Amino acid sequence: MAQLTENEIKEIVAKVLGEMQSATPSEQDWDSTHYGSRKFIGIFTDMNEAIAAANRGYKAVRDMTVEEREKIITEIRKLTREEAAIMAKIGVAETGMGRVEHKRLKHILVADKTPGTEDIVSNAKTGDNGLTLIEMAPFGVVGSITPSTNPSETVICNSIGMIAAGNGVVFNPHPNAIATSNYAVDLVNRASKAAGRPDILVCSMDKPTMESAATMQSHPLIKLLVCTGGPGVVKAVLSSGKKAIGAGAGNPPVIVDDTADIQKAAKDIIDGCTFDNNLPCIAEKECFAFDNIADELIAGMIKAGSYMITKEQADKLSKIVLVEKTNAAGKTTKSVSRDCVGRDAKVLLAKIGITVGDDIRCIICDTDFTHDFVQNELMMPILPIVRVKNIDEAIDLACRAEAGRRHSAHMHSKNIDNLSRFARAVETTIFVKNAPSYAGIGFGGEGHTTFTIAGPTGEGITSARSFTRQRRCVMADSFRII
Repeated sequence: MAQLTENEIKEIVAKVLGEMQSATPSEQDWDSTHYGSRKFIGIFTDMNEAIAAANRGYKAVRDMTVEEREKIITEIRKLTREEAAIMAKIGVAETGMGRVEHKRLKHILVADKTPGTEDIVSNAKTGDNGLTLIEMAPFGVVGSITPSTNPSETVICNSIGMIAAGNGVVFNPHPNAIATSNYAVDLVNRASKAAGRPDILVCSMDKPTMESAATMQSHPLIKLLVCTGGPGVVKAVLSSGKKAIGAGAGNPPVIVDDTADIQKAAKDIIDGCTFDNNLPCIAEKECFAFDNIADELIAGMIKAGSYMITKEQADKLSKIVLVEKTNAAGKTTKSVSRDCVGRDAKVLLAKIGITVGDDIRCIICDTDFTHDFVQNELMMPILPIVRVKNIDEAIDLACRAEAGRRHSAHMHSKNIDNLSRFARAVETTIFVKNAPSYAGIGFGGEGHTTFTIAGPTGEGITSARSFTRQRRCVMADSFRII
């Protein structure tokens, strides 16, 4: 038997390690309380106990220096980078939504571009009557509701900002993403321990429910509520009587006029629309294209990995991805099918009998404004394209599709007047020009990142300072030295 060379041994080891890293963790390896042999830290069965522990975490953070907080945040960033692939794989395995590689990139984005303690800046004012110091203080214990679309990313992003601001945190994760969310909670607590600080800074539930959320919202120790989710849960926290930050749904339109670089616009839109299978709320959900460039744009989208379906096929697919529900008053509404949200384009096409390869990442269709694909936020790699005559019609229809949510909007154009008109009319928190939608949260664009985009309550692109309250300290007739 021939002896293996050192290089051959290295190649075999590298191959085995690669296979181990690419494998999706089995459900036997994780649940809402553990990963492998590691039991998660900070997970409780009772919300009252979780809040009490988060309050102890708050007192510990409150007594830390800014440098000590930043050491914890540095450890959170380090562990997030190291374990991004694990969280991405568990996220897809648990929820069935999104793409592993895209989720990995989102975790790296959170690690690199979520602001820490540098975001907390004090102000001073001096005058004839002395000195006034304004500092950004913590609220105390923050109650955070997180989504299934970006579960671990939101937990880590919020934890960095809330700890930087000096708060304790208790999470009530989405029931469909408990294990992924709690892995991130455990990561934050492991980072605290590694930095020589308390084992438990942030807390969560092993089985979050509507009841545990209600307990959190009414508990006297919870001073701030932060909700990243759909309109129902956002409405609930805004009705709690407490200070609340609500990051609600969007239905972001994208306009392409006849001055745009059409091939670049086509690729950018498909890149943004298909990132993590359209799960981010900022992603392009419907396109309004000038009629004189629409065919060229569609050709570019097909070249970029899209599959064009007919109007009849779009109507057939609509009946599958949108489910009709009738309420007690007899009113019928449509909501997205959980079995379709965040699924690959080829999986959705298979539902209407179309077989495609992995190279197809988006489904496009030429449709009218009234189509269900335009009127409903799908969170799937499906992009309806509506032809318009001019900028007036484009802005009118795009604003009507966005429906006043003030979340995100996008436009591809070299006409500054058109760009400005749309930005003024749509009034969204994020407005991206000539780039994929994800540039709006710092991925390929300038600025910090967040997965809590608070349009309904006005905080916008949240960061550490969003989770603070102002405190004023006045020294009358003193400390002014000029």
